[in-house]
Amino acid sequence: MSSLNRREMLKRTSLAALGLSLANWDTLLAAPAKGPTRKVLFFSKSSGFEHSVIKRNGGKPSFAEQVLAEIGPKYNIEFTFSKDGSLFTPKYLDQFDAFFFYTTGDLTTEGTDKNPPMTPEGKQAFIDAVKKGKGFIASHSGSDTFHTQPDPADKSARYQTNGDKSDPYILMLGGEFIKHGKQQVAPMRVVDKKFPGFEKLGDSFAMNEEWYSLKEFQPNLHVLLVQETKDMPDNEYKRSPYPATWARMYGQGRVFYTSMGHREDVWTNEIFQNILMGGISWAVRNVDADITPNLTKVTPNHGDIPPQSTPPAPKAKKTEKKDTKK
Repeated sequence: MSSLNRREMLKRTSLAALGLSLANWDTLLAAPAKGPTRKVLFFSKSSGFEHSVIKRNGGKPSFAEQVLAEIGPKYNIEFTFSKDGSLFTPKYLDQFDAFFFYTTGDLTTEGTDKNPPMTPEGKQAFIDAVKKGKGFIASHSGSDTFHTQPDPADKSARYQTNGDKSDPYILMLGGEFIKHGKQQVAPMRVVDKKFPGFEKLGDSFAMNEEWYSLKEFQPNLHVLLVQETKDMPDNEYKRSPYPATWARMYGQGRVFYTSMGHREDVWTNEIFQNILMGGISWAVRNVDADITPNLTKVTPNHGDIPPQSTPPAPKAKKTEKKDTKK
């Protein structure tokens, strides 16, 4: 049995463990009658921190995989789920219309989840595929991936900018994660209500989430959502409002990123699902949108860097009192 067939068998076995019969699964992934079906690779290898929403327990699909499998057909999207970076070859990548990353760390290393890493050649093949016209989507920690070195050895590097010397993945994505504060309810300002999935959002909305502070914004971003920071108490947000969701072109490829997606209740939230699937539909060219760059117009001080968090001072060692009694 080939390795590909074994992976397919394992995937189907996992789905059966969830109570989904193979017949039901095939029906679930069947495309609606109208429009082309687009194939999207959902890649969720964690070389750094592994988020609970993409963790597989007991061989079962992760929470995010289950949500995507359910809602994908409504948008003519067929997802393939993988954590295996060794598959990244030009031939393998060519079968997909787009790639969706919920990842962390340097994916060319085995890292936290011990799944097979990409090769450097596989990483370059993936970036080249996007530049030549494949779509790319990233959620939440997709911006906490392939940090520009010397991170993480030099923690202060997170608070520095590298411009066009940033890692090629960061230059493709259009932004990079710095840090996050505590999970909290915070407002998002809606910039473009005409973008797919954004039509019903109004001028703003608030959500309980783990909000990312970001940097390295590429100049051709079409900002869709702005992180409003005025009432956010943590150091990570002591800065001017900045882009939190955007669309952009990278060569011929369409790139969409949203900082949301940490919590399970966010993944089941209609607002997030509309935003995410609207972005995916645009990235795979099922729908079009005006993505005229607006970075400096809607976030004029986007280049602000928050103050570096100060680690807590070490606790003083307790000294035992000498017994002076004789």
